[in-house]
Amino acid sequence: MLSVLVIGYVWPEPNSSAAGSHMLSLLRLFRAQNWQVTFASPAQKTEHMTDLANEGIESQNIALNDSSFDRFITELTPDIVMFDRFMMEEQFGWRVEKNCPDALRILDTEDLQCLRHARHQAVKQNREVELSDLFSDLAKREIAAIFRSDLSLIISSYEMSLLQQQFALPSTLIYHLPFMLDLPSLPVDQPSFEQRKHMVMIGNFRHAPNWDSVLQMQRLWPSIKQQLKAMGEEDVELHIYGAYPPPKATALHNPKTGFQIKGWADSAYDVLKNARLCLSPLRFGAGIKGKLLDAMVCKTPSITSPIGAEGMSPDHEWPGEIAESDEAFIELTASLYCDPDRWHAKQALASPILSHYYDGEKNGNTLVEHILQLRARLSEHRLNNFTGAMLCHHTMKSTQYMSQWIEAKNKLPPQT
Repeated sequence: MLSVLVIGYVWPEPNSSAAGSHMLSLLRLFRAQNWQVTFASPAQKTEHMTDLANEGIESQNIALNDSSFDRFITELTPDIVMFDRFMMEEQFGWRVEKNCPDALRILDTEDLQCLRHARHQAVKQNREVELSDLFSDLAKREIAAIFRSDLSLIISSYEMSLLQQQFALPSTLIYHLPFMLDLPSLPVDQPSFEQRKHMVMIGNFRHAPNWDSVLQMQRLWPSIKQQLKAMGEEDVELHIYGAYPPPKATALHNPKTGFQIKGWADSAYDVLKNARLCLSPLRFGAGIKGKLLDAMVCKTPSITSPIGAEGMSPDHEWPGEIAESDEAFIELTASLYCDPDRWHAKQALASPILSHYYDGEKNGNTLVEHILQLRARLSEHRLNNFTGAMLCHHTMKSTQYMSQWIEAKNKLPPQT
């Protein structure tokens, strides 16, 4: 039985975010191999976090910049350590290397933070993304963490290409792993076009791209309503769901115009399967979008942007519409909502995408096989990653010494 330690940036909340759902699918995959799994995090526990004990997973609170982690991991002696986002690799990677040098180190990137940040900067300045945006200090940190890790899980095919072409990452260090769906357990009851009503947006409000999308929809909604009215649809509403809605979001709630902030949804599937369309006018972001995948599961056509659809179905037609301008988004949303023949044609495109890219059994089996093969030749693998070894030798020392300095400082008596 292998022992796996997962160091989480946050505790998994599968009903709050796609990242939480993806993390839970990885934890369940490891448990399905009969591996011993421990999830540790320095974050505060939350009301929406999953019950790890019910999944057969141990949990452990850990502290930042504290040598108590050294004692914890030495006693645990995991065979595999997985870091949730590069910040956890920065904080704990050197301690893992020092205390468990033979443990396979995996980085689950979730999405490329540096790509999302670069796009966000460009949007705030109302311009196109430039290479200087991408080659930021954040990118230097994130790419260094990928090089230091034995394997990094990359969720998007677009990001796989970006890492190899722009950052010269060797293919041996990165692994394409889309979301893993349990296809046989997905909901089978699909309301008809006539039974469905209204449109839906869904996404964690704490995620900046999602909040920006809400603001975009507030701007676009009056024009969509106007077009719908001209087509004989006067009572259509937009229902906006998501975890942690702030006061600035609930203040936008306007039942009179049909722009409704609904907040928390117990089940994204229940919300999406009863809606006629899923809307996601994303202007920036990275990775692949869980909300749009959920829409595919519910056979709900979606209207999104090129960034929204990026990396999700590169060789298949989109099960909805991809709009490249405000005008296109407005027109495509109103027309698809009112056209049952086109709606059914778009709906039918979802199933082939799910079976081709998001089969959890197939994706999980190939990942486990890859991990086991990598463990068997770990010394050779590391020998061929000189850049990673160099970064561990030099760059990681700065974060190590900073961490030890903070720990020593925290032990000093308070000054009066």
